[in-house]
Amino acid sequence: MTKRSDFYTLLGLLRTATQEEIRRAYLKAAKRLHPDTNQAPGETELFLEVQQAYQVLSDAARRSAYDASLSEAETAPDILEQHVVFSRQSLPALKESQLLYALINLAPGAAQKKATEAVPLNLCLVLDCSTSMKGEKLDMVKATAIQLIRKLKPQDIFSLVTFSDHAEVLIPAARHENIHKLETATQHLQTGGGTEIFQGLRTGFAEVRRFASRNTLSHLILLTDGRTYGDEGQCYELAKQAAGLKIGISGLGIGSGWNDIFLDQLALTTGGTCMHVSHPLDIERLLNEKFSNLSKTFAESVTLSFQLPSGVRLKDAFRLHPEAAPLGVESPLPLGPILQDAPLSVLFEFLIRPLDEPRTTLELLTGSFEVTSAALKASTAPVPIHLTVAVRDNLPSEPPPPTLVQALSKLTLYRMQEKARAEIVAGDYARATQHLQRMATQLYAQGERNLAQTIMLEVENIQKVQAFSPEGEKLIKYGTRALLLPGDKSP
Repeated sequence: MTKRSDFYTLLGLLRTATQEEIRRAYLKAAKRLHPDTNQAPGETELFLEVQQAYQVLSDAARRSAYDASLSEAETAPDILEQHVVFSRQSLPALKESQLLYALINLAPGAAQKKATEAVPLNLCLVLDCSTSMKGEKLDMVKATAIQLIRKLKPQDIFSLVTFSDHAEVLIPAARHENIHKLETATQHLQTGGGTEIFQGLRTGFAEVRRFASRNTLSHLILLTDGRTYGDEGQCYELAKQAAGLKIGISGLGIGSGWNDIFLDQLALTTGGTCMHVSHPLDIERLLNEKFSNLSKTFAESVTLSFQLPSGVRLKDAFRLHPEAAPLGVESPLPLGPILQDAPLSVLFEFLIRPLDEPRTTLELLTGSFEVTSAALKASTAPVPIHLTVAVRDNLPSEPPPPTLVQALSKLTLYRMQEKARAEIVAGDYARATQHLQRMATQLYAQGERNLAQTIMLEVENIQKVQAFSPEGEKLIKYGTRALLLPGDKSP
């Protein structure tokens, strides 16, 4: 066991962990590290350390003696800096339900910034080469893939998988010295056949898994322009496996024929992201942005495990940065990565039931962040989080902080398009067009003319055919999502 790791950090636990939590953590770690399924360098030794940790912590007497030997410094490492901004500093004691927003920023701890080292990427591109990709789309994919290959560092691991109605490993996962050979193989990509995404995902996952370890940043990027039929459940199960191994999955959907709900869920399961490629020329920009973010990652995965008190419900959670995406509301909640030069920003919306009993404070959430960071070269203990807010009578109204106002105004636009989509499905076309017209007005006022014009074209389309156009629907969804990113990244 290394000096920086103790038995709790090896199992990803706080010192207050219960015996049931210790058991579950051990089973999870043993499944991931067992030599029968994981033969990456150093993982067998880690598996033996995990076994030793469990033997000590699962025995009450041995655990008590071990706890007495730990110093305070070993049990409280400065892994993350947390900064929380509430929409209100204090809650009024109301006899009715109310909403409270919390913007949480997570950044590397000051000491950890100095301790981080360059991390090898373990990257797999899974490319749709079905017949529909023929022409400009495939040409841009090939050109961009070659750009990424040229950016690889000697320690990076790269693989390339193509799929249609079957999958093929074009470039096996390895540290490649002959870059020219990889470029030539990529240039020879051909199209043909249908679209079966599970075939590509399964083959790409197998390539990434060969080198997935605590010392690499493992990620799979899927590019497709089509829909898969009948294998969505298998894809979701594979994504759960990937999440357990800390392998991220991101998706790029090209054009209008792909299933955005499917790709969003696939990425969400692993803390990855889903992006819309409205034009083949955007492939280069989006893939390069993704590669850049992977290259400057501090923590490849942050997962929040939490408990809520009676009377408080997590109504929504949305990642604002580094890559805007809706999150779930169930624990454990994959939040995504932390970059070395920018925080992970997540906006939480809490619904608080009527405060019927007198109190001075209200607990919102207790839990911990599980941080997976190959850059630290060591296991890390969970980082606790405890959100509370003061409760006061006769509280004067106060405006929310400007950072929250800006985030909420943009998030409202994203939610309005979601509501319009649901109203179209329900057949309420009048309300859908009202919401869209209101969105367009607000976007014009914010200077987002292109997106506003796209929305007005869709209003006309809905009035004529009572449906979104496939392309317009995605432009609005991912256009309003992009508004949440820092700077002007809207299409």
